[in-house]
Amino acid sequence: MSFLNEMKIKAKANKKNIVLPESGDERTIVAMKEIVKEDLANLILVGNEEELKSKYADADFSNVTVLDFNTYDRKEEFINELVEIRKSKGLTAEDAEKLLQNELYFGVMLVKMGVADGMVAGAANSTANVLRPSLQILKTKPGSKIVSSFMVMEVPNCEYGENGLFAFSDIGIVPNPNADELADIAVTTADSFSKLAGVEPRVGMLSFSTLGSAKCDLVDKVIEATKIAKENAPELKLDGEFQLDAAIVPSVGEKKAPGNAIAGKANVLIFPDLQAGNIGYKLVQRLAKAEAYGPIIQGISKPVNDLSRGCSADDIVAVTAITAVQC
Repeated sequence: MSFLNEMKIKAKANKKNIVLPESGDERTIVAMKEIVKEDLANLILVGNEEELKSKYADADFSNVTVLDFNTYDRKEEFINELVEIRKSKGLTAEDAEKLLQNELYFGVMLVKMGVADGMVAGAANSTANVLRPSLQILKTKPGSKIVSSFMVMEVPNCEYGENGLFAFSDIGIVPNPNADELADIAVTTADSFSKLAGVEPRVGMLSFSTLGSAKCDLVDKVIEATKIAKENAPELKLDGEFQLDAAIVPSVGEKKAPGNAIAGKANVLIFPDLQAGNIGYKLVQRLAKAEAYGPIIQGISKPVNDLSRGCSADDIVAVTAITAVQC
């Protein structure tokens, strides 16, 4: 069974309230129809219901909740709560009301106030715009030092990783993590992958060096991150630094790192920086015709996931199912 089908089964079994704030984007409405058809989540759309019905005459909104901040019966409560959250920044009630006119701020507040369990956005907004209200309102998850992202990669006809299933991180948020941040990304991604995929994570810290085969400041960062991650999560199966082939190919791992418990067996791949991670997942996606699910955001106190602005309606459906499982 594919990873996505497993996510859909889990989402159906324990339906969550997921807010899709970008109702003005047609892909959201196409995705809405499929999510309702497959019964993956209780959907909340942000927008004016009459305007949506007029704009999308062929869409049935009877099985979703449409909320407009301007007419919302908890409007004043939301304004007051946002003022309280941002009081250290001097936010006024007037400023809070203006912010909540924004679909993303209202969507995140719906999560904060328990109306929704999670949010999926980014089809019509940049990653920065999606993350800003999430960090301002929801804050980071207790124990998390940094917000990062990962991609679940499902490679067809592949014996590596978890029968072709991998987590790649970070692929979308932290440009050049230091050793402490890279260690946190590794531990957090392992936990996220374990909870989503239901498998034991085996973490490979990637570099162009394998266990000291090259000397360079870039390699030193990965070595230090590996040391910190092991100290912070001694129970976690994690090691490095590894070249990619040494991390995932058993024969190469045995040759370059004989006897190492992770070499050749990694299913969670931690890239040293964002350039490597982003290039890496897109290479695998395009050349190996792999399915790429995400980016999945981790480190925020409640599930908020960011879509690519080039996403399809199917991508929105997939990320909605994953977000529901994260909840």
